[in-house]
This record gives sequence, C-alpha cells and structure tokens, in this order.
Amino acid sequence: MTTAQRPYVGDELAADLAAAALDLARRFNDGATLWVISPQWEPHAHHIAVEFVHPVIVGKRALPSVALVEPDPVAQARVASRPGDLLIAVASANEPSVVDAMRRAQAWGVLTLWIGSGPRPPAGAANHILWIDTDDPMVPATGAFVLLYHLLWELTHVCFEHPGLLKPAEPATTCVTCSDEARLGEVVLEPADATNSALVRTATGEEWVDVTVVGDVAPNDLVLLHAGAAISRVEPEEVYR
Repeated sequence: MTTAQRPYVGDELAADLAAAALDLARRFNDGATLWVISPQWEPHAHHIAVEFVHPVIVGKRALPSVALVEPDPVAQARVASRPGDLLIAVASANEPSVVDAMRRAQAWGVLTLWIGSGPRPPAGAANHILWIDTDDPMVPATGAFVLLYHLLWELTHVCFEHPGLLKPAEPATTCVTCSDEARLGEVVLEPADATNSALVRTATGEEWVDVTVVGDVAPNDLVLLHAGAAISRVEPEEVYR
C-alpha cells in the first residue's frame, strides 16, 4: 500500500494539468460555463466554483462557474449545460453519478475533467483525468485535491496571457465518404411512431435522427450516430472504448 505523505505533482501529472488548463482556457475564451460536481465531497465542488468565479489576484478574469449539489447531479448537469461548456468532477472512480455524467457529457458537447485518487477511472472516462495514485482513503480530506485545482486555476490564467494558445484545436477527422464522424447522442424525445425520427442531443445541439436500425428508444438512451441515423445503442461500459 502506498501512502501520500504530502501533495505532490510529478512530471506526468504536471503534463496532465497543463493540457487540462489549456483546454479550459480555450473553452472559457469561447464563452463556456464551468459546472462542478462532487457528490462524495461537496465542499470541493463549492471550492472550485468559487476559485474560478472569484479570483483572488487583481486583474485576473472572473470565470463563470457553478457548483451543482442537488441529489441527482446528472439530471442537473443535463439541464444546465450547453455545447461548449465544461464539467469538473471531484470523486472516486466508482462514484455512479459521476461515471454516468462523464460518459453522457460527450453527447452534451461538454468537455470533462475528473479529479480523484485511488484506483483510476478507465482510459477515456473523461477528457482529462488528474489523479493522485495512492490507496490512502484520507487524501480527499487533505490539501492534495485543493493543490490540483489551485494549480489548474493558475495555469488556466497563464494560458490567457498567451492569446495565440487560445485558437481552437484542429477539427476531428471525418468520414471520407459522407463527411460525418460517428458521434455519441442522448435521446431527448422518442419517435411518435415507427416512421418518425427521434430528437437526439449531440455535441453540436439537438437534431432529428432516424432510429430505424436500433428500434425503440427512450429518453436518456445513448446511441451512436452516423450520417443522420442512429446505428447502434451504446451501453455504459462501451463509451470509454
């Protein structure tokens, strides 16, 4: 068993922090709102939100950030978030509501960041994973997480000082045949009958899609979209593959 003697940021975690801060800065620069959840440790959600919205250094930007602390953070994040927003979770890798929110955020068009310790989430569970590799159950109660999100806040503002960094990243590769990529979608409204389309939420907004291939769908179902149609259902464990 390993024990965290003190908050420590090694080379790998430092690189993860830098990459996450750059993505946050780019999204904030484009008008994003940051939503924060931490069902197990609610004070961390409040602390991060205050950190970003109320800068303690004169001249730093106040960035829109809100802690979501209702009993169902997935439902709250679904209603609150817009494409282009940000979602930070502070939680263990097995917190059910956070696992669900992280996987659905892809369909909402929301960039995700997961802070935690202990066993890691699976690769791809969030856009950025800032993790303290230790089995010590007391780490969330120490200053280790606080150090991570304080550094994240500072590095985000460092990125603002270099406008050239805030240009959007290169677009994703698309299908050479139909110029569409396979995308994750979350069903908003099921078809009225077998001949109608379903209203599906995607990273770029809501759209009507053909669900003939997958059959009956219900609100909040996850589906894989391609060329204007749902081509398969997506189970929770399949999102990270």
